[in-house]
Amino acid sequence: MKAAIYSQKSDLDTFLYLSRFVSELEKRGIQSILFEEMASAMEFSKIFETFSRKEDLQEQKVDWFFTFGGDGTIVNSLLFVQDLEIPVVGVNTGRLGFLSSFTKEEVFLKLDDIIKGNVNVSRRSVIEIISPGKSMFFPFALNDITISRKETTAMITVDSYIDGEFLNIFWGDGVIISTPTGSTAYSLSCGGPIITPNNNTFVITPIAPHNLNVRPLIVNDDVEIRLKVESRVPQYSLSLDSRLVHMQTDVEIVLRKARFEILLIHPKDLSFYETIRQKLLWGKDKRN
Repeated sequence: MKAAIYSQKSDLDTFLYLSRFVSELEKRGIQSILFEEMASAMEFSKIFETFSRKEDLQEQKVDWFFTFGGDGTIVNSLLFVQDLEIPVVGVNTGRLGFLSSFTKEEVFLKLDDIIKGNVNVSRRSVIEIISPGKSMFFPFALNDITISRKETTAMITVDSYIDGEFLNIFWGDGVIISTPTGSTAYSLSCGGPIITPNNNTFVITPIAPHNLNVRPLIVNDDVEIRLKVESRVPQYSLSLDSRLVHMQTDVEIVLRKARFEILLIHPKDLSFYETIRQKLLWGKDKRN
């Protein structure tokens, strides 16, 4: 059995911690496959097998994908896991962490449960940009796809259509199309609702809308959404999770739900409601 190890950090603390973690995997007969960039920085590349793309994971028949960092690290795992249906185990070494369900010490206590499958598997939907085409960028996002203004203090307008039917013209700084997973990310900070992960929905959240009667909208995720931008400058910004590209204003964006999902591993004794209580400090009011 094999486990991919992925982190965006390569400092001394991460080196010492991952050395300990890899050792625990070896005791259980599990081979570690390390992210190439991380392994090279830590001088592990001569000792362990490495990966740098989806095909490497596929060829080496990886059973688990362990991420060490914050939610951004889990989101970036989409670049490698894609449609392989390799379960992602998020170990939180950051701060907030809605997606990273295991703490640095807890993962050692739960490691046998993870290996034996005594865990919960949460299937998370992914957004796919189907136009202007895959040749321009990696067209998938786990959290959200965002259109926003670029190099201007002026508002932009975003014409929106759902299954070909006109929805609205959003005047403001832009618009976010979020999955339930991404509802606790950028969309939440812009006033969007928290959506439980098992919902089959998208959230359309305006960014700093000029019209105060414009509010976030929840729609079924089996629709096709088309977005067209007008701006005083010739380009706008398009982000797919943390990846940013600049688009000409004459380029329309068409998106839909991807045909695959990402599998996130959680302890059996942890629920989504407990997570948001912990992270958002619900129930901590002095009046309680």
